[in-house]
Amino acid sequence: MNILANLRNRFVEALAPLADDAATLAQMVLPSQDAKFGDYQANCAMPLAKKLGKPPREVAAEIVSRLELGAMCHPPEIAGPGFINLRLRDDWLVEQLEIASRDGERLGVERCAHPRTIAIDYSSPNVAKPMHVGHIRSTVIGAALDRTLRFLGHQVVSDNHIGDWGTQFGMIIYGYKHFVDKAALEREPVAELSRLYKQVNGLVEYHELRTTTIPATQDRIAELRKKVAELNAAPPTGDKKQDSQRAKQARSVEAKIEEAAAELAGYQAKVAAVDADPILGGLAREHTDIGRQVLAETAKLHAGDATNRELWERFLPPCLAEIEKTYQRLGVTFDHSLGESFYHDRLPHVVESLQEKGIARESDGAICVFLEGYEAPFIVRKQDGAFLYSTTDLATIEYRVNEWRHDTIVYVVDHRQSLHFEQLFATAKRWGFDRVELVHVSFGTVLGEDGKPFKTRAGVAVGLMDLLDEAVERAYRIVSENDDKRPEPQLSVGERQQVAERIGIGAIKYADLAHNRTSDYVFSYDKMLAMTGNTAAYMQYSYARVRSIFAKADAAASDFANAKLLLTTPAERALALAILQLAEALDRVVGDYRPNHLTAYLFDVASRYSEFFENCPVLRAETTEVRASRFKLCDLTARTLKLGLGLLGIEVVERM
Repeated sequence: MNILANLRNRFVEALAPLADDAATLAQMVLPSQDAKFGDYQANCAMPLAKKLGKPPREVAAEIVSRLELGAMCHPPEIAGPGFINLRLRDDWLVEQLEIASRDGERLGVERCAHPRTIAIDYSSPNVAKPMHVGHIRSTVIGAALDRTLRFLGHQVVSDNHIGDWGTQFGMIIYGYKHFVDKAALEREPVAELSRLYKQVNGLVEYHELRTTTIPATQDRIAELRKKVAELNAAPPTGDKKQDSQRAKQARSVEAKIEEAAAELAGYQAKVAAVDADPILGGLAREHTDIGRQVLAETAKLHAGDATNRELWERFLPPCLAEIEKTYQRLGVTFDHSLGESFYHDRLPHVVESLQEKGIARESDGAICVFLEGYEAPFIVRKQDGAFLYSTTDLATIEYRVNEWRHDTIVYVVDHRQSLHFEQLFATAKRWGFDRVELVHVSFGTVLGEDGKPFKTRAGVAVGLMDLLDEAVERAYRIVSENDDKRPEPQLSVGERQQVAERIGIGAIKYADLAHNRTSDYVFSYDKMLAMTGNTAAYMQYSYARVRSIFAKADAAASDFANAKLLLTTPAERALALAILQLAEALDRVVGDYRPNHLTAYLFDVASRYSEFFENCPVLRAETTEVRASRFKLCDLTARTLKLGLGLLGIEVVERM
């Protein structure tokens, strides 16, 4: 039962004779922020009153007179200027709890009436290097949405669009042909391939900095200095406002000079570091044409060169196996992992089709789509004939729609790709895919304590497996310290390790999911593993605390399956209502693809349970009937927390 959806449907019926936009007005029915105003509150009378030219309280009364709530609520109350306050009947709450209690793992959450067919594209690492902290958000947000959409009854296909093609493999192939340590490759293939990629990428960057980036930045600084000099040299006009604006503009240009100078210093420092390194400096001087050579190796791979193709087929399996280890650790699986290589043969067709339909045309040797409202074109084939991510993504849309027949495709990709997806979606619609809903679920950046993207002291992205290891090690210390404080430790070494694995990995996932996905957040192990506040550790502790009551009583939940639920105190009622609002939270999650709605809900349930635990004795309840009822409420709480955490990809622990 989705209480909120049920109430809104009833309001739609009541509002329909009064307004053309009844469904929109019904969205103003929301959970109350304060229990003294009831459980739910409707504010739709005020905007409707303006349209009808009537007093809001009069309109509220008319809505209430048409409202059919049956046995669900007490008679609605009209408060203030026209608020409609709704309080659910306790006997109705008990009836819904009984339904949830008997409903196995679904807890009364109904499947959606109109399921969609959805392809969800998330994680998508490049296989040429180990997964790092930058992959955590797409992976855990995408997996949580995947699970939740399936749970609600949507037909979902998950696809890990891995980067297994393109320039990165051109770099590895070039590195293999010139710098490989064959013994290291035999011993640890992924580590050696990663080293080759980093080395070649560093050398390519070195030459790009020297020949292109640094000169261009110096020219930009010179132009900015010239501009600020002109602004400062201009005589006063006598118009204070105009002179003030000119001075402000000069300061703005000076700020841009400082910013560009800082960038230039960083570029020059990178170049100087390579020059000072006897090995890298020598390689840089020896491989002056490395950028062009990498592109040539990439082109040969794409053209089917036997040697490069054999190397690609040799390198790919160990890279994929290494990535799979990370997914297994995270408990993440995909229906498909169709990488860029899968679509390679389809790319010429994409460009030809766009040209035939007059959507793409040649511009300076490249094939481009010019979209209204965008300064830069959407390039689908470069001057040298190479295809781009844009081409592959269009081929992917065509394949998914034609083969999987999905009506929605969701991309869980960071916000820096927003422009790409805007242009991709606009191009796809012009191409003929205007009936499929295309959604970019963007997200912010993981930051370090310094407020900058989270990196190691060496300035490189933190490896994802290292991140998980560190979290588990810290969790193990916490679990061991807490267990050792007991008169008799309860957990074996193996149990401590299992609990630490679930707490540590759960902490990283939950911390990511608990933030609004569009916001950046600061990565902090201490905050993630805290036993208080909205953290996975607190959620897992709350679950374990519920389960401990059954252990102390030497009882099972099934012992109380037939117990009659009694909501005799405010704390019991508040907990009962929170449990029944699970369906609402899940609807909010899929409504705007934000898992933080679910973490907020779970924290509310845990908080309500804490109040219940403090005010409503279970083992020492005043009567046998109350004791049994509270045990049943405890079981519903534990099952709700377990289900919610499970949808987020987080395992519970029986003891902590």
